[in-house]
Amino acid sequence: MQKLIHPDQLRPPPSGTGPNEIQPSQVRPAADFFIVLVGLTFLMNAIGRGATESFAVFLLPVERDLQTTRSEIAMTYSIYMIVHGLTAPIAGQLIDRLGARVTYATGLTFLAMSNFLAGYSTELWHYYLAAGVLSGFGAACLGMIVASALLSRWFTKGMGFMMALPSAAVGGGMLVVPPLVQLTLEHYSWRETHQMLGILIAALLAFVIVLPLGRMTRGSVDWRRMRAAHVASGAQSWTALRAMRTGAFWALFGLYFFTSVAAYAVLPHSVAFLVEKGFDKVWAASAFGITGALSVIGILLMGWFSDYASRLASVTISKFVTLTGIICLVFVSWYPSWILVYGFVLCFGLMQGARGPIIAVMVSILFRGGSVGTIFGALALGLGLGAGAGSWISGELHDRTGNYEASFIFAAVASFTGLAIYWLSTSLRTEKPAPMPF
Repeated sequence: MQKLIHPDQLRPPPSGTGPNEIQPSQVRPAADFFIVLVGLTFLMNAIGRGATESFAVFLLPVERDLQTTRSEIAMTYSIYMIVHGLTAPIAGQLIDRLGARVTYATGLTFLAMSNFLAGYSTELWHYYLAAGVLSGFGAACLGMIVASALLSRWFTKGMGFMMALPSAAVGGGMLVVPPLVQLTLEHYSWRETHQMLGILIAALLAFVIVLPLGRMTRGSVDWRRMRAAHVASGAQSWTALRAMRTGAFWALFGLYFFTSVAAYAVLPHSVAFLVEKGFDKVWAASAFGITGALSVIGILLMGWFSDYASRLASVTISKFVTLTGIICLVFVSWYPSWILVYGFVLCFGLMQGARGPIIAVMVSILFRGGSVGTIFGALALGLGLGAGAGSWISGELHDRTGNYEASFIFAAVASFTGLAIYWLSTSLRTEKPAPMPF
């Protein structure tokens, strides 16, 4: 059988990233290097998701000012998530080929532009372009695609917990950014608030300039030697296209898709739902932020538990807790009670994003030695499409029924479907590496 040529053999590696270019200072990085590495992935994830999830707070004032329907303004979030998914493979190519500095700088630039230009929107399509299209690509270049590619180059043990650390940033960003945006909206217009947020994000470009991102991109000595040996052997390597020819890839894709449908049929509508039910605006935004804070705990807990017990048990437990939270929100439609809202915040918040690090780890297990960033980026298309569909369908059901009951029941069914896919996939249940297609 003819051996396939690895892509790295067809092009020279980026300057300073070759497998044989090992500098003495890189053999045993100090502890502070790893702290900065993990902290960077956490910060970028927090900025990317915190800024984009603030759409839940912008929804009502933008809807009133631009005189749109709920489903029309909700389409902004759908566009954002669809673009996020469609451009995720591009983000994967950027981190695999050009490194973290280019990828993070691109993400910050697009996200800053999206917020600044959103403040100048006078038509709905202007807002779609700025808050939807530009922010989608920006967030894709700041999130777990880059984090998983970087961390997999430095860590081999306890990957569930290590991937959980940047994933937990989603909650950290939601805890800080949306409530601050709501407080700013109390004193400034939504246009000025968008522009101020854009300026703050642009200021973070200084971090991209001063941090040792080239060193982080190169990976550990062992990782570089492993890749060099793999290339020298002439063996086949996992690419996104080869991964797409396996059932394991599509099982992960289905899990990502239906989990996203469930989450985003709820998340971008939750603040508007609580306000419509008579709860205070700032309190509703704070409840939204608290779900993010709790997700930090839940993601770390599930990441640790997936290493200690099994990823199958982690997915199962997290799904049932999520379903409990969604059911609480359905009952809020009938009985507006703080107790039920707290039940939603606790259960849904704790498990929000808990499956993300598990999916990232499964990529490194099922497609060992492959281009993690590119494969994970291809899978993230499921996240984008699912989130876009969930947000839009939820808004459409609201407009047709006049409430969110059907929307949240739809979210519960989607969440259970994701769990069923995980159980039905032999590759995911057993965590056996996928067979290489010929």
